Amino acid sequence: MQHTTQRPAEASGTLTIGGDLKVYRLGFGAMRLTGEGIWGPPANKQEAIAVLHRALELGINLIDTADSYGPEVSELLIAEALYPYPKDLVIATKGGLLRPGPGQWLPDGRPEHLREALEGSLRRLRLERIDIYQFHRPDPRVPFEDSVGELAKMRAEGKIRHVGLSNITIEQLAQAQKIVPIVTVQNHYNLASRESERMSAQQSEEMIDICERQGIGFIPWNPLAAGELARPGGPLDQIAKRHNAKPSQIALAWLLKRSSTMLPIPGTSSVKHLEENAMGATIRLTQEEFEAIDAAVSNDIAQPR
Repeated sequence: MQHTTQRPAEASGTLTIGGDLKVYRLGFGAMRLTGEGIWGPPANKQEAIAVLHRALELGINLIDTADSYGPEVSELLIAEALYPYPKDLVIATKGGLLRPGPGQWLPDGRPEHLREALEGSLRRLRLERIDIYQFHRPDPRVPFEDSVGELAKMRAEGKIRHVGLSNITIEQLAQAQKIVPIVTVQNHYNLASRESERMSAQQSEEMIDICERQGIGFIPWNPLAAGELARPGGPLDQIAKRHNAKPSQIALAWLLKRSSTMLPIPGTSSVKHLEENAMGATIRLTQEEFEAIDAAVSNDIAQPR
């Protein structure tokens, strides 16, 4: 099949977000197009621009970014590289974090900040409406319903097509859904994070299943981390050799098989790495391989620390 080599992202299958945005399930996360500490411009701007062009050539039509990446740098690069945008390109961005310095992230869920953040994203991305606008992180100092309520208002005003949430709990998803339809949830999830702590891992698994039942896109951030599972001779390494692939590509294939509404968005500032990630979408794990990886993770969780 041609798409498996020329446009490998198409092999990931499709999901229609919010009933009207059809995307291939392998997307691209644009956070790492910025400088060190996700701060300032990239070390190699030409390569960053090339990565964005190449992503589209590989079949990717979902790009995830945020006003806080840089800050502002990632959104500006996307517009510089890709505007005017192809009709089928879906750009998801986020608001709700402040950046005092490199590697520093502070939540700001005040309605006035979210409105200001959205207006800034519209200007930088050269859009009149954001396809998917995500609340980046709940702010403990601001009632969650106030933050979500402002996104609902901006959606009613036509500035947002669909609302997404990031870094939330199952309870917060249910709370938000009483205010506005939610089309995506972006939480930390990968094979390594499933090992980290039993309760949070269980919550993540439940969230993914809830999203699948409701047709909500689940966007795992930092999707390719595999921790100890990727060690030489480990379960991921063994399966990777069988497929003539890298462990990170197997981790991606596992995510795509885990749920029909899973939308991994691995990010990179390298064209070569981008191409490797995209080829991961062409790998088809058997049910036996999928379960072997799952069992290896469960075994690691059960090990005394």
